[in-house]
Amino acid sequence: MTFLITWGVSGTYIVAPDTAAGTFGEISGAHPLFFLATWSPAIAAFAVIYLHGGLSGIAAFLARLRMWRGSWGWAAFILLLIPLVFVAGSLIKGGPVLAPLPPEGAGAVLAVMVMMLFLGPVEEFGWRGVMQPLLQRHVAPIWAGIIIGATWGVWHLPAFFLAGVVFADWNFLPFFVGNITLAVLVTPIFNDTRGSLLWPMLFHWQLINPFWADAQPWDTWLLVAVAAVVVWWNRDTMFTRDGAVTEVIPAARGAASRSVT
Repeated sequence: MTFLITWGVSGTYIVAPDTAAGTFGEISGAHPLFFLATWSPAIAAFAVIYLHGGLSGIAAFLARLRMWRGSWGWAAFILLLIPLVFVAGSLIKGGPVLAPLPPEGAGAVLAVMVMMLFLGPVEEFGWRGVMQPLLQRHVAPIWAGIIIGATWGVWHLPAFFLAGVVFADWNFLPFFVGNITLAVLVTPIFNDTRGSLLWPMLFHWQLINPFWADAQPWDTWLLVAVAAVVVWWNRDTMFTRDGAVTEVIPAARGAASRSVT
């Protein structure tokens, strides 16, 4: 369902760009169809949860948004280290410390930052909300992260053939490697917070913060190095399924949800 929605929207603009633009308007990061394509992992996740758990299952699933307890170390990682990676990557390629402000000023960037909260982070309902715990029933967290990252990267592929979106100016290979790296990086955060949806969403939001300058591809290679350290530091939990989160719907929320926990 995730691929059907996203590739269907993107494919329409790739195969018949004039017809699509004439019918729906030029595609851009603010277009409703771009939001629909971005939200497809969440749409698929909620469809599956409703099918198995009904409305009570969805309510219990959404309770994972309120799981805010996590370590100060991971908070510093998201709030400080990730921005430093983008700054360092931009400086290596000769760019600025922060993205240049538009003529409208910082207010416009803040508005985009708020809008971004309703784009990428919403994907996490699917990737970390459903796919991660299901995979961790069968494979160790490290492999679950790699599988999700590869799926995530391929899912983005049509966007690289679309004019009017940021991906059109990027190289796919570093981006694909970056997706795998990021999915691995968020895995110990996800498990350490016992399946929280809030923490992966904050992590995702930080990645698309419009204040960070475009650091491609150097941010990817720096994140690969960071991921290697994180995996080694968490090697006791990354290579075993013992203690890994496997619940999609918290079991304590009632009998209606237990069929998919």
